[in-house]
Amino acid sequence: MKRAALLLAVLAAGCSTTPPVTAPTEPSPAQPAPAEQAAPEPPRKGGYYKDDGPHETPPANLGAVPDAVPRVEPLHRYANRPYTVFGRDYVPLARRQPFRQRGLASWYGKRFHGQRTASGEPYDMYAMTAAHPTLPIPSYARVTHVGSGRSVVVRVNDRGPFHPGRIIDLSYVAAYKLGYIQSGHAQVEVEVVLPGEGGQAGGVYLQVGAFSSRENAEGLRARIARELAWLQDRVEVLLAGNLWRLHVGPYGSREDARSIAERIEAQLDVKPLVLVR
Repeated sequence: MKRAALLLAVLAAGCSTTPPVTAPTEPSPAQPAPAEQAAPEPPRKGGYYKDDGPHETPPANLGAVPDAVPRVEPLHRYANRPYTVFGRDYVPLARRQPFRQRGLASWYGKRFHGQRTASGEPYDMYAMTAAHPTLPIPSYARVTHVGSGRSVVVRVNDRGPFHPGRIIDLSYVAAYKLGYIQSGHAQVEVEVVLPGEGGQAGGVYLQVGAFSSRENAEGLRARIARELAWLQDRVEVLLAGNLWRLHVGPYGSREDARSIAERIEAQLDVKPLVLVR
């Protein structure tokens, strides 16, 4: 696993708690990575450092934290130079470009909360950010949990992880929204989202029911919690007009939402409606 000051160590003197990092005095041009990369072998154990983890009293409503919204930003002057960690060379992408990768994601929390990231920004475990070894800083990526289909969009502003077999470190809240806080890791697909692209996460939902009484809406939510435990953290009941509506999401695109809708219909015999809000 990286950490925050790695790129700062390239720029200046590294702190004694960071892995050894070296960089050439004259940075060489970065070479584009393949459009797809094979998933590495997963480590035998996942999870965070033994002295890391969530705060004892994290903020409420973490599931409502909005996804990062891709926007045009200049690339960081130093954070995208080639670098070396633990004897391995890394060559970040020189420009934002289509990129897709599947592998193991981990997350990092209170141990690094407030520390400087490779971009120089303080790490906020409750913001939708991520660390990646080679994606441009800053850039944006859609991360999809392979097992559940949950999807979030994060802003890449840090380097790492440098743990064998892991491809990306998500912030605590991003991992929370994907549902793998307890396990510490999950198989994911990472796909770059370029500013201006359609289908960004944050506004695509499934409506699984609309009721005149809140009691009925809460009853369906309880059923989902019993029969679709993998989905329960994404369900919300809200009042719109004079109806209590049960919404599930958000998802990164209509396609992602339809995939989940098919699973819901097969298991609950309820046909969800895809909507954007």
